[in-house]
Amino acid sequence: MSDMLKGLWAYRGFVLSSIKNEFVTRFARSKLGGFWMILQPLAQVLIYALILSAVLSAKLPGIDSQYAYAIYLTAGFLGWMLFSEIINRCLNLFIEQGNLMKKMKFPKITLPTIVVGTALLNNVMLLLAILGVFAVLGHFPTVQILWLPVLTLAMVSLALGVGLVLGILNVFIRDIGQAVPILLQVAFWFTPIVYPINIIPERLQQLLVLNPIYPIIRGYHDVLVYGQAPHLGEVILIMTVGFLILAFGLFLFRRASAELVDAL
Repeated sequence: MSDMLKGLWAYRGFVLSSIKNEFVTRFARSKLGGFWMILQPLAQVLIYALILSAVLSAKLPGIDSQYAYAIYLTAGFLGWMLFSEIINRCLNLFIEQGNLMKKMKFPKITLPTIVVGTALLNNVMLLLAILGVFAVLGHFPTVQILWLPVLTLAMVSLALGVGLVLGILNVFIRDIGQAVPILLQVAFWFTPIVYPINIIPERLQQLLVLNPIYPIIRGYHDVLVYGQAPHLGEVILIMTVGFLILAFGLFLFRRASAELVDAL
């Protein structure tokens, strides 16, 4: 682990320049540039909000606003987008960077670090856009928003741990790359993001204990929507689980590093 951290620190310039180059390359010929990263998720939120609010006539307890569902959905999407981006990027990371790993000698741990750095930058830009939308809708987060870094750390630890393990396994078992997007869809609908938990029958609500993403998403809702502190005990528990999975992923990564290059 110490060798990985030393290598990561030595190549910190490579990590930062790679994150910068990715943004420049992605939007080099786009007039709107990085705004597409914000417009796409916000458009998706708008679609869900229209369907749930207008078509289903759903009501959201605890928020006295005609834009309650837009606010609720946007807060949940902020956390989900961070989780899903890290998972999806890590899933095919080593396959996409196979040629680079074969031709250059560098700390391979920099690759998932670049993924996390890019995802965090995307998430910060999305957060700023969301706060702007909230202001327009007349909804202003409270001081509890200062809990967001804790929730972000918990989400990143869980996503990176799971994503790193899946990315390594996907090199050897390519079926994983086909199955994970389906499982992510299941996880999305199994998490109260586009619906409040109170519409689920009480006997089924207990199943959410099996969903490690739920406590973090609920934390996003508490902080951004209801102006409350998150359930810190649950968040710390998920963060601990995330770090344990991440530790296993790093161990697996170190042991399988040579085999990864051969398999690619």
